Amino acid sequence: MTKQEAQDKIAALSATLREHNYNYYVLSAPTISDYDFDMMLEDLQKLEAEFPEFAADDSPTKRVGGEVTKNFETIKHKYPMLSLSNSYSREDISDFETRIKKLVEADLEYVCELKYDGVAIGITYRNGKLFRALTRGDGVQGDDITANVRTIRSIPLSLKGSDYPEEFEIRGEIFFPRDVFKRLNEEREDIGEELYANARNTASGTLKMQDSKVVSERKLDSYLYFVLGEDLPFRTHLESLQKAGEWGFKVPREENKFIKKCANIDEIFEFINYWDKERYNLNFEIDGVVIKVNNYALQEEIGFTAKSPKWAIAYKFKAEQVKTRLNEITYQVGRTGAITPVANLQPVLLAGTTVKRASLHNADQIAKLDIREGDTVMVEKGGEIIPKIVGVEVTQRDMFSQPTQYITHCPECGTELVRKEGEAQHYCPNEWGCPPQIKGKMQHFISRKAMNIDGLGEETIDLLYANSLIQNIADLYELTFDQLFALDTFKEKKSQNIIDGLEASKQVPFERVLFALGIRYVGETVAKKLARQFKNIDALMHASFDELIATDEIGDKIAESILAFFSVESNVELVNRLRGNGLQFALSEEQLANSSTKLEGLTFVVSGVFSLFSRDELKHLIEQNGGKVSSSISKKTSYIVAGENMGPSKLAKANDLGVAIIDEHKFSEMIA
Repeated sequence: MTKQEAQDKIAALSATLREHNYNYYVLSAPTISDYDFDMMLEDLQKLEAEFPEFAADDSPTKRVGGEVTKNFETIKHKYPMLSLSNSYSREDISDFETRIKKLVEADLEYVCELKYDGVAIGITYRNGKLFRALTRGDGVQGDDITANVRTIRSIPLSLKGSDYPEEFEIRGEIFFPRDVFKRLNEEREDIGEELYANARNTASGTLKMQDSKVVSERKLDSYLYFVLGEDLPFRTHLESLQKAGEWGFKVPREENKFIKKCANIDEIFEFINYWDKERYNLNFEIDGVVIKVNNYALQEEIGFTAKSPKWAIAYKFKAEQVKTRLNEITYQVGRTGAITPVANLQPVLLAGTTVKRASLHNADQIAKLDIREGDTVMVEKGGEIIPKIVGVEVTQRDMFSQPTQYITHCPECGTELVRKEGEAQHYCPNEWGCPPQIKGKMQHFISRKAMNIDGLGEETIDLLYANSLIQNIADLYELTFDQLFALDTFKEKKSQNIIDGLEASKQVPFERVLFALGIRYVGETVAKKLARQFKNIDALMHASFDELIATDEIGDKIAESILAFFSVESNVELVNRLRGNGLQFALSEEQLANSSTKLEGLTFVVSGVFSLFSRDELKHLIEQNGGKVSSSISKKTSYIVAGENMGPSKLAKANDLGVAIIDEHKFSEMIA
C-alpha cells in the first residue's frame, strides 16, 4: 500500500467510524453491529501503527485512553461556572417568575430540561476540534481533565458540519449510566472491594483518575446543554441546543421529551410532574428539572447575582421515601468472606419498583441507627442503586424490643468472624471451608476475564459442588468425562465441552491465572503489574512487603493481602496443585524474551510524531524494559523521546529542567 493509499484509507475509515460512533452514543440508533465496529476500528489501528504520520489527534482510536496524568493543571474559566438556585415547590417557582417580571416587561417563554445528577464539565472547541475540558472547581477555576474527557464516546473529538463558531464552550454533565454503574459494583464485589455508594461521586472520582485508559473502560456518558461564546448566532437557548445537536453533541431533544418549551407555570409543572414519575425508567440519574428563560436577550437583561443567573432555577425532586416493617435481619457471605447484613422488609413500592430488601452495610450502621427487627423503618433510594434504611420510627417500636446483636459466627459454616482494625466489615476467615466462599471463588475462577472456561457456569459449579465432585478450583482439573456424563442433564457433548474447556484454559497466560486465584484486592490491572514485576509465582510467593510495595501501583493494603494469602498453607498447596495440572504460573518464554530491566529506574515522556514506532508502541517498549512512562515533564523525568512536532511548551520545560531529549533511533539503541 502506498502512503497516499494509506492516508486515504485512514481518512475514510475515521470518517465512517465517527459516524457510527455518533449513531450509537449520541442518537442511540446503531446501524452496524458491535463486532463490525470493532473490526473496523482494529483495521484503523493497524493502519495508524504502520503509518503513524497520518494518525490524527481526533482519530477514533484515541478513545481507548492510555495517557497518564500525575497532576491536573488548574485553569481559570473564561466564563464563570455559576450554580443554580434551588426550589422545592410551586410557590418557589411562582416567586421566581415574579422576580423576573419585575426586571423585564415582556412575554416570558421558558425552557424546561432534565437536571442530570452528574459532574459538571465545560468543554472548549477550537476550529471544530475538542481543545480543553475543565471541571467546575470553585466556579472561577477548574482542573484540566481533557485527556480523560476525550475517552467519553458521546463527546465528539471533532464536529459535524462547518457552521460552528471558531471558538466556543459547551457545558453539561458527565455521569455513569445506571447499568454500567451496576456492572462496576458487581466487578468490585467480585474482587472483594467495598461497593461504590452512588453513581455521581464515582463519576467524579473516575474523571480525576491518572490513567485515561481506566476512564475509557468505565464507559461514562454525558448530556451537554449550554453553549457559550462571543457573538453566538442564536436568539434562544432552545435554538442553540438544536444547532449543537447538528454539530454532533449529545443534547436534550424535544423528541425524547428531555426538553420542552413552556409558556407558563402550569406547563412547567406538567413537565416536572411527568419526570418525577418517569425518572425511574431512565438509564441515568436525574434529581430535578431546570427552568430557564428561553430568550437570550431577556437573559442578558435579567442578569446575574454573584453566584447564579437570575433567569434560571432548579426544581429539586424529593428523594422518595416510604415506611415499612423490617421483618428480619439476615447475613450474606461473599466470595471473599465479607459479611453483609440485609434488611428483609415487608414488600413496599418505592421509586417504581417493589422493594423487599435493603442493605444495612455493616455493624456500625446498624448501631448508629439502632435498627431492630420488627421496627417500622424509612427506606429511600435517592441516588443509590440499592435501597437503604435512613431512619427508624422509634415511637412505633414494640416496648419489648431489644437492640440488634450482630452475629459473631459465620451463618454458613459457623466459624468465628473477624474484623480487622480500621475495616467496616466482619469476615469469615474459613475461605476454603465455607460453602459460599468456595463456590464464589470457583465462579470467579471460571469467569470470562479470568480463566474463561467454556461449558462452565454458575449453575454447573453449584451442581458439581452439591454432588461433592469439587471442593476447590484445583478439583476442576481432576474431573473426568465419566463423572460429568453420570450427572442428570449432562449429555456427551456437554460433558466433553467442559473437559475441552478445562484443557484449553491451561494456555491462559500467567497474569490472568493470577487474577483468577481471587486474592483480595488483586484485580486485572494489579495482576498484570505483579506478573510483569515478579515473572513467576515462586518469586511472588516469596516476595517481602518492601518488594511488593516497590511494584508500580501496589500499596500497603494490596501488599498485606498478598502476604496474607500466601501465608496460608492450603493456598500454597492449591497453587502447587494447579501448577501440577499444567496451568501457567510464569511469564512465557516469548514474554520474557521481549522484556528486560535495561530501563529500570528511568522515567520517560513521549512527545511528537514518530516513523519507527507509534506512540503506544514506544510506551509499551519502555514498560516492557522496566521503565516508567509519564505524560508530564518534571525533575524526575530521565528522558524525553521526541518525534516531529514536539510541543514547544514541552521543549521549553525540558530545557529549563535540563532533561535529556533523545530521538527514537537513540531509544532503539538503549533497548537493543
